[in-house]
Amino acid sequence: MKEIFALLDFGGYIALLLWGIHMVQSGVQRAFGAAITAAIQSSTATGLMITSFAATGMVALVPALAAMLGANVGTTLIVQLLSFKMTALAPALILLGVWLFRSQEPGRRRDLGRVFIGLGLLLLSLHELVGLFSPIQDAPLLQTILEALAGSPMTGMLLAALLTWAAHSSVAIVVLIISLASHQHMDPQLTYALVLGANVGTAINPILEGAGSTKDPANKRLPIGNLGTRVFGCLIGMIVLPWIPDLMSWFTDDPARAVANFHTFFNLAVAALFLPLLKPYSRLLSRYLPRRTDPDDPGLPLYLDQSAQEVPAVALGNAAREALRLSDMLQEILDTARQNMLNNSAQSINHARYISNAVNRLEPLITTYLASMDQENLSKKDTRRLNDILTFSTNISHAATISVNGLLSHTAKLRKQGWILQSEEQAEIGKVMDRLIRNQRQAAALFVAEDRSEERRVGK
Repeated sequence: MKEIFALLDFGGYIALLLWGIHMVQSGVQRAFGAAITAAIQSSTATGLMITSFAATGMVALVPALAAMLGANVGTTLIVQLLSFKMTALAPALILLGVWLFRSQEPGRRRDLGRVFIGLGLLLLSLHELVGLFSPIQDAPLLQTILEALAGSPMTGMLLAALLTWAAHSSVAIVVLIISLASHQHMDPQLTYALVLGANVGTAINPILEGAGSTKDPANKRLPIGNLGTRVFGCLIGMIVLPWIPDLMSWFTDDPARAVANFHTFFNLAVAALFLPLLKPYSRLLSRYLPRRTDPDDPGLPLYLDQSAQEVPAVALGNAAREALRLSDMLQEILDTARQNMLNNSAQSINHARYISNAVNRLEPLITTYLASMDQENLSKKDTRRLNDILTFSTNISHAATISVNGLLSHTAKLRKQGWILQSEEQAEIGKVMDRLIRNQRQAAALFVAEDRSEERRVGK
């Protein structure tokens, strides 16, 4: 019975650790934006975000790979911070965080309250994990498992990679390794093998989530490239594993600090090794992961990356790009309608209906994508932008339906009745259609610029 309660305690503390990491990440992101979050918090989240940028062509492959190498180093900073003995600060951090969150209006100070609460929960969960392991450090079962893994560091490395992939956080797993190492629970070589595995596991998530929803192999270049750098570094690390414990002991005798230092040194070494080789490395990735040339159905989304929803700025940018695709389709429908009316021709009506059908299929996907975002992580500016995208997409969809089912269909019926425009009528309708097309272009430009002050002037 005690074993069952111990497992429940272990699972609860791990969940508390993960929730603390989530609160720190979301709080920093809301307070300071996605850039600082990418710099110091989560290489997994950064991988998902940059994968989305690279897939949509916003970032070239070489700088994207460089950004991932930097993010891999940056994410070790929080591990360095947590490796110090700061458990006594946990109650004060939680108290300060709750006070800021409850007393302040929505804004940066309230978001900082989330950060302090998250840090306090992190420290508290680590303290409880250490306390949980202390009574069982001499347990026969634990010793048997650790001895078996010590005899097979490769198995330990693969196990750590699997756990990191499942947890979506290398920070959580490395911190857990630190708590085990600090009480002499593991063989030193096994300890560093587990750290290597955690570094590999955190690179798996962007492959399965960030690029898994697309059929274009080119969109997988960045996550596969990032995983390749980690795997190569891990293989080198496993080769030199027997010498790593002695090397790390030169810097500190504290096992916790040694693990944190190795985590940082490993990522620094991988970055130093691959930064000069990024251009040939990117060419290799481009060669074996070519971009698809087959045209896609215009009604299928190109940028609605589900994994990017963890970063509101990226998710809203993706939705805005899809909304602009709707605008381009409406432009094509209006151009077709103008030609159809002025040339007294029935050609291209079917094409306009095909484009309108694509608009009507894509617009609900944008709405669903935005509706599935976590509203709690949205700032006032993000919420306003989300509503703007919804309104713009809905209006474009309605305009496309009216243009085809109303304007073009009515014109076709009149033509069947023998109606033909005279030259004066053609000139007048041409002016109206030109003004309509111009207004639509201006509306799209203002949508991109997020300029509300000029919106009411369009069409006047």
